[in-house]
Amino acid sequence: MNVSVVLFTADLRLHDHPPVRAALDSSPQVVPLFVRDRAVDAAGFAAPNRLAFLSDCLHDLDTALRRCGGRLVLRSGDLVEEVCRVAIEADADDVHLSADVSAHAHRREERLRRALEADGRRLHVHDAVTTAVAPGTVTPASSDHFAVFTPYFRKWSPERLRHPLAAPRTVRVPEGLGSEELPSRAALTGLSQGLARGGETEGRKRLAAWLRAGVADYEDRHDDLAGDATSRLSPHLHFGTLSPAELVQRARRTGWPGAEAFVRQLAWRDFHRQVLAARPEAAWADYRDRHDRWRSERDARHDIEAWREGRTGFPIIDAAMRQLLYEGWMHNRGRLLAGSFLTKTLYVDWRVGARHFLDLLVDGDLANNQLNWQWVAGTGTDTRPNRVLNPLTQAKRYDPDGTYVRRWVPELRDLAGPEVHQPWKLDGPERAALRYPEPIVDLSEGLARFRDARALR
Repeated sequence: MNVSVVLFTADLRLHDHPPVRAALDSSPQVVPLFVRDRAVDAAGFAAPNRLAFLSDCLHDLDTALRRCGGRLVLRSGDLVEEVCRVAIEADADDVHLSADVSAHAHRREERLRRALEADGRRLHVHDAVTTAVAPGTVTPASSDHFAVFTPYFRKWSPERLRHPLAAPRTVRVPEGLGSEELPSRAALTGLSQGLARGGETEGRKRLAAWLRAGVADYEDRHDDLAGDATSRLSPHLHFGTLSPAELVQRARRTGWPGAEAFVRQLAWRDFHRQVLAARPEAAWADYRDRHDRWRSERDARHDIEAWREGRTGFPIIDAAMRQLLYEGWMHNRGRLLAGSFLTKTLYVDWRVGARHFLDLLVDGDLANNQLNWQWVAGTGTDTRPNRVLNPLTQAKRYDPDGTYVRRWVPELRDLAGPEVHQPWKLDGPERAALRYPEPIVDLSEGLARFRDARALR
């Protein structure tokens, strides 16, 4: 009897899943497989927050499969070895997999293809499962990828997306296949206290609520730090519990004024993936070399620790960093401010910040995280690479009455009005009673250091 394997990676859902549909269309029995890849763990990407969210996703996927008559098969080890082992055990001829963009994913895919073909089996790689538009689908005339977002978005927007696929009603899994026990969130330590729950069920509930009541005002409110008016769907996109193509189409169908602004953010995600697909080294190397002479981690260690812990003395920066520590997530405007402060005001290498974010972010996506850090550091695709986001100006604009700061910096909760953004201006006993640190850097001195380093004077 013909059997196919569906290897789940960053696509932990049943709705709109082309590999699942292709496997079911070609085989009466299918093995839904997830491999805990030890190479990913060894590289340091198995951060506690993402492991907890992953555990939720795997349990939810297994539950959904059992409703269809199937189950999830879990293995751990070298991904190629484990997939081949399962294919042999199930006597499967075909393995279906969603395409990915990292250098590791490309190497892994080629190893898997060679190993399967050597044993007379076939690998089928499906595009546009973790993106709305697959990398390489839209390209400029003179290059293999777009280096600037706006022209990319102009070509991306009219692309015809596939009609989202329904979740399967029946999945028949061959009998006798062994599976490891699914991981438990409860067994993990070091989690952020306010970490969100994962899984396709939770993601679809959040999406429905967002389309019903959130997306309408997104264009006007997405930068409102205190309003928290973003979708918070990024962890679900990272783990693939939601389909980007489905999100684009459902958002557009609402007709709400903010829908296209939301779609634009999904396009940014695709943009970064097509950059990384074409230039995989950009995960850790400057996309555009600015000849920076970053401060060494040893010389800047006190500033780096203050930044990580949310005690820089700049309330808007500290609020954002404390939100990250507590939730494993940070508002997008906060990410821009925290990134600009580290790389341009403190003049610390963007890779230090990117690594810290990957240690904590539940949506810690290699393409989005690394290339957003490069964007804000000026080594990436920003057309204004030397812009510096002043934390005081930004605080007045995006947290004018200090609500966001008071939410995350309890030392400042009793301050009234916008004075919360500059507590060092308070006098005498009132200032001393705050127990809040002095600024670790003078903004004008930080700006001068950055300009000197980039020879901008």
